[in-house]
Amino acid sequence: MKLFRTPQGVVLQLDCAFFRLPGLDWDELLNRENLAQNLRELAQNLAPAEEPAEILPPVGKQEVWAAGVTYLRSRDARMEESRQTGGDSFYDRVYDADRPELFFKAAPWRVIGSGGDVRIRRDSHWNVPEPEFTLFINASGKIVGCTIGNDMSSRDIEGENPLYLPQAKSYDGSCALGPCLLVAAEPLPPATAIEIEIRRAGAVVFNGATSLAQIKRSLPSLAEFLFRETSFPHGCYLMTGTGVVPPDGFTLALGDEIRITIAPIGTLTNFVR
Repeated sequence: MKLFRTPQGVVLQLDCAFFRLPGLDWDELLNRENLAQNLRELAQNLAPAEEPAEILPPVGKQEVWAAGVTYLRSRDARMEESRQTGGDSFYDRVYDADRPELFFKAAPWRVIGSGGDVRIRRDSHWNVPEPEFTLFINASGKIVGCTIGNDMSSRDIEGENPLYLPQAKSYDGSCALGPCLLVAAEPLPPATAIEIEIRRAGAVVFNGATSLAQIKRSLPSLAEFLFRETSFPHGCYLMTGTGVVPPDGFTLALGDEIRITIAPIGTLTNFVR
C-alpha cells in the first residue's frame, strides 16, 4: 500500500483504489504501531476517492539522512574523484569497515517532491544525481516503509577534500523524495531494480540501473547505526547509497529531467533549475 501526502491531506492507495484519510496528522500516522494493519482497518470504513492530482514530498517533520559508500560502484567513484587530493583511501576503508558512513542530508523544509525542481550548486562544475532506495524508520527505530530518493551531489567539491562533504551534499534543492511512501509487511526482494534516466532537450543522455542485491550492508544494520545515541521523535528517512554513478565526463545541466524508478514504489521525477 502507498501513502501520498497532498495539499488536502493524506491519501492511501490500497491495491488499485484510493482513499482519503481526512483529519489525520502525517507525523502521528507514520509512527503508529502496526502501521500496515492500521491502514487496512482505516480503509474499510471509507469510500474510494479519486487519484490525487497534486502530491507533496512524503515528509512532515522528518529529517533526511544518508549512508555513503554502500555499493562497490560508489566506492570506486568516490576514490577516483578524490585521488589527486589524497582522500581516496578514506572511501576504501569505510567500504570494508564495520561502522558505515552516515551523514545528515536535509531538513524537512528543504525536501523536494516528485515533479519539483532540484538544483546544482552555482559554485560547482561537476554535479550528478544519485538514485537511492530510501527507508522510512519510525520513532522506535523500526523500518516501516520506503520511498525513492535523489541525492544531488557536487562531485568536484567532495573530491577536493572529504571534509567538504556537507557542502557537496546539503544545500537548497539537493534532496528529493517521492512520489509516495510504500508501506509493506515484508521487505522488497533483493532483485528489486533501481533505475535512472536523465533527459536533456528530450533526448536520453544517461541511463543506468542497479538492484538492492548490490548493496553491501544490511538495511536493518544501517538503521541501527543511525539510531545509536540519536533520537528521532517523528521518525526519519535514510537514503541507503547509490550503485549508479554517471561516467566522470558527465555533469548535469540546467533544464535536465531526472527520472528515478523503483517499480513497486513508482517514479520520482525532478527538473534541474
